[in-house]
Amino acid sequence: MITDPTTLHILHIFYLVALAAEAMTAALAAGRRSMDWVGVILLACVTGLGGGSVRDLLLDHHPLSWVGSPSLLLVTSGAAILTIMIARHMHRLQRVFLFLDAVGLVVFSVIGSNIAIGLDQPILVVIAAGMISGCVGGVLRDILCNDVPLLLRAELYATVSVITSAIFAGGGRLGFDHNLVLLLAVTTGLCLRMLALRYNWSMPKFIYKHDLD
Repeated sequence: MITDPTTLHILHIFYLVALAAEAMTAALAAGRRSMDWVGVILLACVTGLGGGSVRDLLLDHHPLSWVGSPSLLLVTSGAAILTIMIARHMHRLQRVFLFLDAVGLVVFSVIGSNIAIGLDQPILVVIAAGMISGCVGGVLRDILCNDVPLLLRAELYATVSVITSAIFAGGGRLGFDHNLVLLLAVTTGLCLRMLALRYNWSMPKFIYKHDLD
């Protein structure tokens, strides 16, 4: 478990950046469906904070992140409002948002795993907590937007979260330096996600078209 104050501070900064980026991508999704401002802000908050909230509820970890730090609601709401104001220029920042989305995925996964480790959970639960933190917010966004969740598509997304969480949890259990494990997990997850986007890597698909009689 990460306990070094400096490392935790740096991780928290990345978390806020990732949180804002996730909220902005959600705001754009809301805009493509012509939602009103309240809907945009709500979707941004659910996307940015939903994964951590579900994780905390499942692990009985209280208070929820946004309850303990209400300022997180201001971050997601502010990012959503900013997106509305600069939406006409957002298409120029597509690559930046893809990168920030990847950062959000791996950072959320590490933070979720770290919380589960602090609760003395088994390693499989730690990995699952990381994946829930990294992916569930996007799942909730897609469901509310009536899309097939990215998690359920062939694209490498949940896989990246699982690998990131597994490296972080496994390295810690093996006794390696926590800062080194953190760097390895984040670097591996980020590189894998960006390479998957660049080369369209995906998991094998299961296709079954026969009806059961």
